[in-house]
Amino acid sequence: MQAGAATLVQIEKPVYGGAFLARIEGKAVFVPLALPGEQVCVRIVDDKRGYATAEVEEIVSAAPERVAPACRHFGACGGCDYQHTGYETQLALKQAILRETLHRGGVRVPEEIAVLAAEPWGYRNRIRLAFDAKGNPGYRGRRSHAVIPVSECPIAAPLLLGAAMAFTEAARQFAPALRPNELALFCNAEETSLLATLFTANAAKIRVDDFAAALAKTVPSLSGMEVVAEGRAGQRPRSLAQWGAASLVYRAAGVDYRVDSGAFFQVNRRLVDALVEQVTAGQEGSLAWDLFAGVGLFARKLTEKFSRVVAVESSPAATKALQQNLSGTTGVAVKADTLAFLRSTTEHPDLIVVDPPRTGLGAETTTLLGAVAAPVLVYVSCDPATLARDLRGLTGSGYAIESVTLADLFPQTFHLETVVRLRRA
Repeated sequence: MQAGAATLVQIEKPVYGGAFLARIEGKAVFVPLALPGEQVCVRIVDDKRGYATAEVEEIVSAAPERVAPACRHFGACGGCDYQHTGYETQLALKQAILRETLHRGGVRVPEEIAVLAAEPWGYRNRIRLAFDAKGNPGYRGRRSHAVIPVSECPIAAPLLLGAAMAFTEAARQFAPALRPNELALFCNAEETSLLATLFTANAAKIRVDDFAAALAKTVPSLSGMEVVAEGRAGQRPRSLAQWGAASLVYRAAGVDYRVDSGAFFQVNRRLVDALVEQVTAGQEGSLAWDLFAGVGLFARKLTEKFSRVVAVESSPAATKALQQNLSGTTGVAVKADTLAFLRSTTEHPDLIVVDPPRTGLGAETTTLLGAVAAPVLVYVSCDPATLARDLRGLTGSGYAIESVTLADLFPQTFHLETVVRLRRA
């Protein structure tokens, strides 16, 4: 298969990661920005032993589900994958991907995969932009680390990109020596409070008071700002300056949460309430564990129905907020790694909620959870491949899958969240 050669292919199905599968002489070819059923002329850009990747040169026969993208940067920008089709089709693609990934991983999938979905635009409460050589903010390109300057971002809360543009102008006027590399912005669901983190390679101390005060006049929702120096490889970033608050109040599922700058929190401001309900509904008892608890999104809600809730989290960015969010409730925060906690505990909870990072639980954690044998375990996953691996271990230890729900926290992108409810067989 010759790189650079143009070839006509038939698109078969979606694959996890945003691409679509075609075949050339039996060899798998992954093609982004296509749709099942389409005939497209592609150019091979990378040919490996087991598969190739390609770019669309021409759409010869378009699928009826194809639509005009809502964003002018779609295709060049690496943030979105599915803007070229309608939202119902996106959900169908993700259901098919989830079902096939679980099946290929040796998991018996229920006949029905339920779906949680909401408004697919303007949903993101957090963005992180980079700056090009001219100081313009943008996102990393598709298949590239190059910065693509952007003038719009329809998937982000409107406040965020407007604030990014205001930051850019203010930095040029009030802090030209700052030379930021990246800018992270996080707002609450109502867009009334905003936290900003500027990342710079400039290790000099920066006076941010005048800069932030001027910026707050343009962006009145700005609650706090931090300037962080990025260290060299192997070095930890360090804070250079702080202005205003280091956290904001985020109301979700009827609760006001403290969320500190840099702490993990679910990104879809329109679907958080439904996600919490999906994870916690119908659960009650004496003891619940929330492992990989973050700032306590699930743990706080569980305290309403359980006599005691143990929330385990190791990230320094989240542990103080977790303690505060559980203050005055039946919950207790444990600052520990989940694996270390499981190795040392002798308790047997009525419910375990796990929300691990993309790497999943892993073999030992899965084995220990099987040994604890809680009657109900709810697994919140952001990667279907590691989910399938872990589910295979959990079902092998005596759990049965009760329900699988696709929570579309990332519309327009290939990312998907899954909530799996398991019960001891």
